[in-house]
Amino acid sequence: MIQITIHVRIEMIRLLMVWSKFLKQIFPACINVSLGSVVSLLVVGLFVMKDASPQAPPETDKELFNYELHGELIEDPYHWLEGSQAPEVEGDDQLLERRISDWTDAQNAFTRSRLDDLSGRETLESELSSLLSLDSYGIPRVVGDWFFYTLRRGDQAQPILYVQKGETGEPRELLNVNELDDSGLLALAWYRPSPDGELVAFGTYQAGDEQTTAFILKTSTGEWLDDKIDGRVGAVDWLDDGDHFLVRRLSIQDNPYSGQITLHRLGREPSEDPVLFEQYTEGDLATTWGPYPIVSRDGRWLVIVYFTGTDSNDLWFYDLDEWRENGVLVRQDLLVGEDARIMGFIEGQTFYAETTLDASNKRVVAFDLDSDDPSSYREVIPSRQDAVITGISSAPGQIVVEYLANAYSSIEVFNRAGEYLMPIELPDIGSASMLTNPKSEKAWFRFESFAEPESIYQVNLADGFTKLWRRPEPAIDTSDLIVKQVFFSSIDGTQVPMFLIHHKDIQMDGENPTVLYGYGGFDISLTPNFMTTWLPWLTRGGVYAVANLRGGGEYGANWHRAGMLENKQNVFDDFYSAAEWLFDNGYTRSERLGIRGGSNGGLLTGTAITQRPELFSAAIVAVPLLDMLRYQYFLMARYWVPEYGSAEIAEQFDYIRAYSPYHNIRSGIKYPATLLTAGENDTRVHPLHARKMAAALQAASTSDLEEEPILLWIDRSAGHGQGKPLAQRVEESADQVAFMAWQLGLR
Repeated sequence: MIQITIHVRIEMIRLLMVWSKFLKQIFPACINVSLGSVVSLLVVGLFVMKDASPQAPPETDKELFNYELHGELIEDPYHWLEGSQAPEVEGDDQLLERRISDWTDAQNAFTRSRLDDLSGRETLESELSSLLSLDSYGIPRVVGDWFFYTLRRGDQAQPILYVQKGETGEPRELLNVNELDDSGLLALAWYRPSPDGELVAFGTYQAGDEQTTAFILKTSTGEWLDDKIDGRVGAVDWLDDGDHFLVRRLSIQDNPYSGQITLHRLGREPSEDPVLFEQYTEGDLATTWGPYPIVSRDGRWLVIVYFTGTDSNDLWFYDLDEWRENGVLVRQDLLVGEDARIMGFIEGQTFYAETTLDASNKRVVAFDLDSDDPSSYREVIPSRQDAVITGISSAPGQIVVEYLANAYSSIEVFNRAGEYLMPIELPDIGSASMLTNPKSEKAWFRFESFAEPESIYQVNLADGFTKLWRRPEPAIDTSDLIVKQVFFSSIDGTQVPMFLIHHKDIQMDGENPTVLYGYGGFDISLTPNFMTTWLPWLTRGGVYAVANLRGGGEYGANWHRAGMLENKQNVFDDFYSAAEWLFDNGYTRSERLGIRGGSNGGLLTGTAITQRPELFSAAIVAVPLLDMLRYQYFLMARYWVPEYGSAEIAEQFDYIRAYSPYHNIRSGIKYPATLLTAGENDTRVHPLHARKMAAALQAASTSDLEEEPILLWIDRSAGHGQGKPLAQRVEESADQVAFMAWQLGLR
């Protein structure tokens, strides 16, 4: 029998990493998978050798590290897992990162040993591969004579950008990122055709890092221009001359708070582009996200949106014609210092905006930028009590308004005076988003529901007539699934909606394996979406529940604010009340209930298992925030202080300390089986949160860690989740569904 200790395995892994790098240098065309994937597979192989499969997670060193906050001594024995980015770290950074890397390899290997051999895993992966291989179309953009759209077919890793002459022309590949990087890790972040469609600006990033670089190509030939702009570049805004566009980027590559807006001219070095706006850095704790540009198509007016919170922003504007004449940028106020959100578009000299100013559910107002008093505004479309405005867009002589009522979409059309014209008929109760063209009555919208996969429709805004353009056909029959919306009372009596999706024949005997999903933050609404990943769960008799918790945007700004800062506990209480409603109504019981959430939703599920571990048997805690006393020190997290607060501020410390998941783990508690995930290249949420939480839970839980384990998976070739190739998405989905099936008893 071969017995290999963890330390020996780690040394072997290190040698294999060196050998893999050597092979990549000599035979780069022959290595078609990422180094991280190779190493992960090798690690798994080493750990699952006969009689060497780990039966318990690797032990994690505890080290003495304490700090004081507002008179309380905080003990943090796993502080070293924060890595060299931690403010207090001194010494050999490389040695520390190597130590963390070794620890991660061991944790990943243990996770793979538990998940890869689960009963039915191969069948599940095959089924998910088929489901996730459905053709996926992007909303078309029609510009000049050109018709653009993205499409990912079958087993392609990433979508391809296609172009054709008009709607009936022959499509051809314009940009295939799969051919630029055969690892499948290069993602197309966005594309924007020039006003005549003859050029296309686009952005790409690698392995989920979202550090987007912008390029330009010619539509007719596919030839790339020499222009290249680095720095997490957002989708650009072309001017009508087709020679200039506005760029939002970082002025300092490794400083996520260094936002700026520049005016790029084709052929000019980006370093020579004039800076129209620079993000001010004072008062980091009070600002978020920085500047976003809105430019008129004639290039005269520039409106700057500067976020001061997750649901508030200041609004300024510039007359760029004056700047071109005299070289001086004069900033003028539109709406400054108000605790409100405002966004919109420019037509002629008028800025039309949706805003929460004096309207929690939003209304539409208009500013005359060329008037003597541009900061005064008139109301165009009033707020409604029964629906929230989620977006407005421009069409010839019209304003198209997207609404959300009880967490599902409707779309209505108004003229520029605010007079109601007509509704846009949607296929069903679901989620819709519209893309209009200010110069055309033809528009497009994306629609999906729990029963219909993401489909693209064309609509004529002259008469409201819609027709289907593209809809994929899933391999699984969904006709036996039913969807219902229920309302439950939270602890304080607030009525909260929840969607339930399940097979029509389930019995209300409290024995149904159920996954409860939530988010509850940042004004983000959970609306109906086709359950591609969880169809195997549903067709096998599982229940999936989506709770529209406070903190989201389902019922306007007041709903969001009822779940942020000092009100954050409302989000968690809503979640627990959703679970108890499922128990009381015969859907499931705690032994059959799992919870799932990612990012801010990972904070939700991480908090849930520490505050109410008895309610749940399994949890997925994906790309999470978990150490809420220190989150603001890492990556771009100071942007989220207006949402959560900061433990640095005495008045906010108490309520953050009360729910911070990492700091509320207690020894001797039977914690639910938990799968924590993170991305090594995440530029939003640092993987330290998942690392530290996994180590602390593994040490504290009294559960049988072989049957109810605490698992950690750090994806070496991923970020926060964006841009994952098909193979990674299949593996991630199989991990989550198989984990829940194992823990909740789904056959």
